[in-house]
Formats: sequence, structure tokens, C-alpha cells
Amino acid sequence: MTTRNPETGQRPVRQGIAAGTSIGAAILLLTVGVLQILEGISAVAEDELFVVGPDYIYQFDTTGWGWIHIVLGAILVLCAIGLMTGSTWGKVGAIIIAALTIIANFLSLPYYPWWSILIIALSIVVIWAVSTWHPNAV
Repeated sequence: MTTRNPETGQRPVRQGIAAGTSIGAAILLLTVGVLQILEGISAVAEDELFVVGPDYIYQFDTTGWGWIHIVLGAILVLCAIGLMTGSTWGKVGAIIIAALTIIANFLSLPYYPWWSILIIALSIVVIWAVSTWHPNAV
């Protein structure tokens, strides 16, 4: 008994897992993208931040960071939509974002080791799922 589809040479169970994980990744990308946009809007709307230290007060203008979050959020939303449709650019964008997430969390390993390891592992699963998922395969 074989688990391969003789016409396409694909394994349906593996494709089902990859498809489910890819759609899950797309939903997570969409959620993070919307949250990034909202975070950016709040930073642009209230563009001054005061941090009180023991002997001094810092004042930061967060408008620049707000716009960066808005742009990144828009890119995340576009990649999520592309990934949901199974387009090549959506898959490539999701893989690039997951790879950047691995790098960022590797750099934060000394500060948040367990969280960083978890996010790195999830990003590896996302890269595997997105790169092995063939939406046209049956």
C-alpha cells in the first residue's frame, strides 16, 4: 500500500499537514500585521513618550517608529493574503519574514532563551510548510 498519489507523485497526508500549517501561518501573519498597523497608528497619534528614570526624564518622539510599524504591518498583511491564495510571492514573502524572525530571535537568545527557542522552532516549521506546500497538488 503506497501513500503516494500515482498521478502527481505527492503524498496527500504530507500535503495536508503542509497546507494546514501554511494557512495557520497565513492567519498568524495576518494577525501580527494588523496588530503592527494598530501599534504604528497609536505611536503616530501619540508621538511623545516620557520615560522617568531615577535621576532624569527621557523624551522620545515615536513617529518614525510608528511609520515603520505601519509599513511592516502592511507588508505582513499582503504576505498573509498572498500565502492564503497560494501565490509564489506570498510564499516567498512568508519564508523571508520567517527567516528574519529566526535571525531576530537568535540575537535575543541571551535575554529570552525559552521564548526565542520556541519562536525559532515555529519559524522553522513555517518555512518547511510553506516551502513544501503545493496548493495545486491533490
